[in-house]
Amino acid sequence: MKTTLTLFFFLIVSFTCNAKELSGISLKETFTYDTTTLQLQGAGIRDKFFMDLYIASFYTLKPYQDTTALLNADEPMALSLHILSSLITSEKMEEATREGFINATGGNTAALQKEIEMFIAIFKEPISLNDRYDFLYLPSKGVLISKNGLLKSTIEGLAFKKALFGIWLGDKPAQERLKKNLLGK
Repeated sequence: MKTTLTLFFFLIVSFTCNAKELSGISLKETFTYDTTTLQLQGAGIRDKFFMDLYIASFYTLKPYQDTTALLNADEPMALSLHILSSLITSEKMEEATREGFINATGGNTAALQKEIEMFIAIFKEPISLNDRYDFLYLPSKGVLISKNGLLKSTIEGLAFKKALFGIWLGDKPAQERLKKNLLGK
C-alpha cells in the first residue's frame, strides 16, 4: 500500500511539474528576451501552512539536474514568480528574501550586501494579487528584474545570480518540493 501511495504521489508531482497550467494560471513554455529563448524546465507552487503563495517557473537553455552546475553556469536563465495570495506583503517578501539570501550564501552575504539591497528595493512598492516578477540572468548584463513586464533594475555579476537563484535551487532552498518541481523532477 505504501509503495502504491508513493508511486501515486510521484506521478502527481511529475504531472504538476510538466503541466502548462498551475492553480488556474497558464505558464509560458518559453521565456524570450531579445534573441534569447529559454525553455520551461519546471514550475511549482510555493505554499506555507496549506496556503498557495506564488507560482515559480524556471527557464533554461538546456535541462539541468545538477544544481551545482546550474548555479555556477554563466549562461542565460530565468525565474518567474506569479503572486497567488493577497497575504503577500512587501514586508513579508523582504523578510523571506533576506532569509533566502542568508540560506543561499551559507550566511556570507557581506560581499553581496549592496546587490541584495538593490534587489530587495523592488519589493518596496505594494505587492498585489497576480503580480509577476521575472528575474532573467544574461551573462553580458547581469540579472534583469522586472515586475509585470516593466524593467525595475539590473544587477550585475555571476555571484549575485548564484545567490539569487540559490534561494530556490540551492542546498537550503525556500522549499525542497518547489526546488524539485523547478528542476522538473
